[in-house]
Amino acid sequence: MAQEAGLPYVPDCHVKPSSHRPNLAPETANDVPIIDLAMLRQGTDERSSAIKQVANACRHFGFFQIVNHGICRSILDEAITLAIGFFKLPTEEKMKFMSTDVYKPVRYATSLTGEVDGVQLCRAFLKLYSHPLKDYIDDWPNNPPDYREKMGNYCVEVRKVALEIMGAITESLGIGTTYLTTKMEDGIQVMVVNCYPPCPKPDLAVGLAPHSDHSCLTIILQSTPGLEILDTQVGKWRIVPKLDGALQVLVGDHLEVLSNGIYKSVVHKAGLNSDMTRISIASFHSLGMDEQMVTAKELVDDQHPKKYKDSSFRDFLNFLYKTDMTEGARFIHTLKIKE
Repeated sequence: MAQEAGLPYVPDCHVKPSSHRPNLAPETANDVPIIDLAMLRQGTDERSSAIKQVANACRHFGFFQIVNHGICRSILDEAITLAIGFFKLPTEEKMKFMSTDVYKPVRYATSLTGEVDGVQLCRAFLKLYSHPLKDYIDDWPNNPPDYREKMGNYCVEVRKVALEIMGAITESLGIGTTYLTTKMEDGIQVMVVNCYPPCPKPDLAVGLAPHSDHSCLTIILQSTPGLEILDTQVGKWRIVPKLDGALQVLVGDHLEVLSNGIYKSVVHKAGLNSDMTRISIASFHSLGMDEQMVTAKELVDDQHPKKYKDSSFRDFLNFLYKTDMTEGARFIHTLKIKE
């Protein structure tokens, strides 16, 4: 049986200390913004209203959900179905992509067996570099048989949405819709397809530890609720409610750098449940591998000095290579300029 089908017990390596264990009844984040992307494509008044909503969401939550994003339901459903199909494959088929090399553009890894010392997570994942798609797709799995075609369709569509959202975000910062257009068009897209198996005692383990994303922004498609965001104002974890057909957008570390801290990357994690496997597909969008993210000079003055060092996607990979992410280390902390 595939490891992703779940285990009848919780291995010791997955048991979190009592102080780190999840809350089995987290508060639902019913007040997080829901942004209708159709408003960005309408008249001046509607677009202006949507831009203000984007600004509020990025400033106060670092997170929002989007509807009317333009990706048809069949493409969303196919992506989830294909993800499930891959993780149901025999172990030897998935092992063709097994690697611990964080620099590898296509790799499968799992912490379900407890073989990696210190890992306290219960998940398997498949990482896929996705842009330019033609450069990577031939290295993707070809089993299930239509995996490349249909997951590729989702990658292309979600990237269109990401570019539109980035334009809205830079506009909301007052630096213009096209501020990063060329760099984002030439940038990196990485898909991480996550599988969180059923856990008999979800109070003793965690799917994905608290972290923020290194990207400019992340767009998430999830099969069932399980994404939790940290409300920093009250120090509580809140679960993102299910909204049919919606996608979740997270502010990443590099957007925090660009905005000089006006917008903060959101800390989030993934919980487990005892009943079913949960799938999430995270699409990370960043500048090119060696392109430096620089704080917008328009957002720096005597009253608001530059707060962050410049950095690239490769800098993050180097950080990931050297760092135990299970201990709560965050890339953004390495970028802050000490006062």
